[in-house]
Amino acid sequence: MKAKKILVKIKEYVMITVGILLFVGGWSTFLVPNNLIGGGVTGISSIIQYATGGFIKIGTCYFVLNAVLLIAAMFILGSSFGGKTIYAIILASVGLNVLQGLIPVEIIQSLAIENGKLMSTLMGAIMVGCGIGITMMNGGSTGGTDIIALIVNKYRNVSPGRMILMMDVFIILSSLLVPSYTQTGDLVPFTEKVTTVVYGFILVVVCSTALDMVLTGSRKSVQIFIFSKKYEEIADMITRELHRGATILDGTGWYSKEPTKVIVVVTRKTDLNLYLKAIKSVDSNAFLSVASVTGVYGKGFDSIKISPAKLKEFSEQREKTHTIEEAEQ
Repeated sequence: MKAKKILVKIKEYVMITVGILLFVGGWSTFLVPNNLIGGGVTGISSIIQYATGGFIKIGTCYFVLNAVLLIAAMFILGSSFGGKTIYAIILASVGLNVLQGLIPVEIIQSLAIENGKLMSTLMGAIMVGCGIGITMMNGGSTGGTDIIALIVNKYRNVSPGRMILMMDVFIILSSLLVPSYTQTGDLVPFTEKVTTVVYGFILVVVCSTALDMVLTGSRKSVQIFIFSKKYEEIADMITRELHRGATILDGTGWYSKEPTKVIVVVTRKTDLNLYLKAIKSVDSNAFLSVASVTGVYGKGFDSIKISPAKLKEFSEQREKTHTIEEAEQ
């Protein structure tokens, strides 16, 4: 069990590293060379780098601004979250500073500059969104508004991408009030800054969409209906070998008018092929029906998130209603 836990931890940190590399690569390759602005702490850090002509790097400002939010997250989301996010923030901070000087100018010229700002915005946003999603999916965060989104998501069923989108709008608009300089030291005209704001809005929309797609894709579940004469063997195999619960329902085959048993299993979509192969290995003639489900709440799946204050309010309302009903009777 200890070895398994260690392997799981290693896998999580490897995936967080992959996510951070995508995040940093999107900014360093496509966004920063075009003086594009995003949201969150990285957006604020980019505004400061452009305003200081590169004197204060994105990574440095990114690390300092995240420190306060990280302390709050450790108290609210737990030390495990804090440990993974400290790793992610340090890696991202170093990457945002170092990678800008490591990527060859020819690559940036051909991929980012020659393709134009719109294409750079789209490609950078997809990389950043996927990177944040992979990091959050493994229990970490790239910091900033991601931390705020996870804190809210702990108590409310609110899309992290939507939360980040709302917070980022204000940050992007604030860039109009701050002077901006290119990497060659030229002052960016105000008219071009207005265009950059539009690109910034496109960036956060595409980024939040990519983020939600990554997170939602990892949580999709399916419901499997299994019709088989070997229902007992299949149910035992599911519970003992696949470690998933199964429910057996009574049914009647209307054509044959004979009683039958139906096994119902709910599992993650990513595990579907494993279940189908396992079921067919027990009964190759089993009849299966697979349907997607929009939400699964309970042990092993998502939890219904509600704040303690809201839960208390519901309980008091139920007690009040029950008292009124008893008085009327």
